[in-house]
Amino acid sequence: MAAYIVAVCEITNFNEGMKEYVRRSEELVHKAGGEYIVRGPAEKVLEGTYLPGKYAIVSKFPNMEALKGFAEGDEYLNQVKPLRAGTGNYEVAAYEEAEAK
Repeated sequence: MAAYIVAVCEITNFNEGMKEYVRRSEELVHKAGGEYIVRGPAEKVLEGTYLPGKYAIVSKFPNMEALKGFAEGDEYLNQVKPLRAGTGNYEVAAYEEAEAK
């Protein structure tokens, strides 16, 4: 069953470290069998006040094991994730795909 990382990010300091984070995290997502479904600011906010000015990132992985291999992997946690330190506020969660009924 597919698994997803859903992140809502408020970038306050898009510096060189953040640019490197974007590049390297993308490489690791693909290496873990993942792909980006959504990546960027909203085209249009339809309702609410939380999302304006924020980025949404939805990454799809073949299963939760592959997702955890990326998100909990040594390379991401120790080499890539630290690159975004001090660049903003991040809300990140993992979800499994809903079962068809």
